[in-house]
Amino acid sequence: MSASFRPDIESLRALAVSGVVAFHFGLTGLPGGFVGVDIFFVISGYLITKHLVSEIAETGRLDLWRFYASRARRLLPASLFVILATLVAGAFILSPEEQSLYSKGAMFASAYAINLWLIRWSFDYFAADATSNPFIHFWSLSVEEQFYLAWPALLLLAAWLRPGKRMAMLVIGVAGLVSFAVCAWLTTVAQPWAFYFSPLRAWEFAAGGLATMVPQRFWQERPRFGAPLAWLGLALIGAAYLSFTEEAPFPGFMALVPVAGTVLLLLAGAGENNGASNGLSAVLALPPLQWVGKLSYSLYLWHWPVIVYATMLVPDLSGPERLACLALTLALSIFTYHFIENPIRRNNWLMANAARALVPAVLLTGTSVAATYANARLAVHDLDAQQRFVAESAARPSTVRRAGCVLSYATVKPKPCVFGARHAERSIALFGDSHADHWSTPLIEAAQKNNYRVVTWLKSSCRASRLTVYVTQLKRDYTECDQWRDQSIKEIIAARPSLVVISEIALASSRKMAIGMQVPDSQDADWRAGLRSTLEAFSKAGLKVAFIRDVPFNDEHVDTCVARALWQGQAPSLCDQTRAYAANDATAAVERDIVLGVPGASYIDMTNLFCDARTCHVFIGGKLAYRDRHHLATPFAESLEPAVERALF
Repeated sequence: MSASFRPDIESLRALAVSGVVAFHFGLTGLPGGFVGVDIFFVISGYLITKHLVSEIAETGRLDLWRFYASRARRLLPASLFVILATLVAGAFILSPEEQSLYSKGAMFASAYAINLWLIRWSFDYFAADATSNPFIHFWSLSVEEQFYLAWPALLLLAAWLRPGKRMAMLVIGVAGLVSFAVCAWLTTVAQPWAFYFSPLRAWEFAAGGLATMVPQRFWQERPRFGAPLAWLGLALIGAAYLSFTEEAPFPGFMALVPVAGTVLLLLAGAGENNGASNGLSAVLALPPLQWVGKLSYSLYLWHWPVIVYATMLVPDLSGPERLACLALTLALSIFTYHFIENPIRRNNWLMANAARALVPAVLLTGTSVAATYANARLAVHDLDAQQRFVAESAARPSTVRRAGCVLSYATVKPKPCVFGARHAERSIALFGDSHADHWSTPLIEAAQKNNYRVVTWLKSSCRASRLTVYVTQLKRDYTECDQWRDQSIKEIIAARPSLVVISEIALASSRKMAIGMQVPDSQDADWRAGLRSTLEAFSKAGLKVAFIRDVPFNDEHVDTCVARALWQGQAPSLCDQTRAYAANDATAAVERDIVLGVPGASYIDMTNLFCDARTCHVFIGGKLAYRDRHHLATPFAESLEPAVERALF
């Protein structure tokens, strides 16, 4: 073991990976376990900066080839092995469309660029559920690899400007401050950029880098500082693990807590090496923590695909089943560490020359990228008729969405679009969120037959009811929706349509999508008041309103569930839901009373087209009813045109 080995850092790795695994496995009450990734970022910044600054100080230069060769030996073999194994397992579990989509994820993961792919994916309202992506956890490894590419150049710049630690501290500090400032700002306006974009996570690496600059004499003169720093650092990390939640605006200012905690523990550990006892060293040196720390990289790689695939096979995993998944993760990690990760990392032949590691690394990476790209194409190259039918049904956009008339999150100015009998005197306004949009195709067809034009005011995730909502994609209140809604109501009243058709996601459905998130105590009352306010605005203006009850909700993406069931030789009915869960009848009863209590408003309920007394179906009349958990598939919606025509005309 190297004389510079730090048992405390190995234990920090154990603490970090344990938090992440516990969070994803749902094994403990650690809602903030995801900040374990931030601990890893700080550790990496600390170790890499210390290594590079020392080399520059000793030699006046950096052997970048040797540095990148060591990174390749350390990280590449295990990650490519896990990617390959995950793809092979997916061939037996995932439907062809899923295999194609996640093979693209594997391609970006192989190139250490999946974080950039996920930024675009995060803003796509209809993107596949992130919890089903077995490669999404590679985003943090991509951020680290991008850090390894840029950080040596930054330190060389500091040495070129002025050799010595002071200039290095200044350059790292400025880079960190700029990174943090932009990260904190974007966390409030475009959170996926702040979360996934590596330059906006650079401040966490910089914090670790600055921790290396504390001189040894600091500890020699202040030996009693070690214990308070260590315990305070541990308390900060514990507070983050216990109190942070997914819906919080993260990273931003909140990330300062685990980052500061990690920096303090690193400083305390450095003090221990210089004679300052911190009181935690004996605990951190315990063999179980050291063992988990050694396995931390393999544990991180394996834990996510294991729990993702297990949840696909057994949607409601019990506690013992989750423990079995943990045991499988440990077994795979032990195998990977002892037979792939460590042997290649310590291989004398590969260590003798940088080219011996870098050339195979480039070839393996290129091969992996090419193979995963090919798999993405081949998985859907020759789909059978059933799989093609499901894929095409889910992919077809509504008439309005195809025209680009469902506004994105950021847009505030309304964009009314005209469909149907465009020059007809009579008009219908369609107003609401994407749950109003999925009725647009049958509504427009019915309007065309009855010589009406349809004018749409639609915006993603934006209710017609005057209710400020929290949007998980933005990690904040959806203020753009409030502005758009008020302006749209004014425009609709000014347009004087013959009828205003409203639909929106049921309040109960939106809560089912936000399990674990804190709901304000006043939300029910606010929703009732908001719905009544919107309806009365139209009623007082003399406009008639038809409110269409929302469709049943499903506990998983119907298109992937049905495709997966067919792929495994099972019937689509496997994906049906109980009416008690899906239909939200209690919420609908309250909604109906509010609507019918407003003059000129009517309530349209087509739930019986989806559900019988006990079951809500996902495959109806030979058609896929939903494109995801709660949006109608357009071909099925189109088949509802006669029912829509009877209800409205």
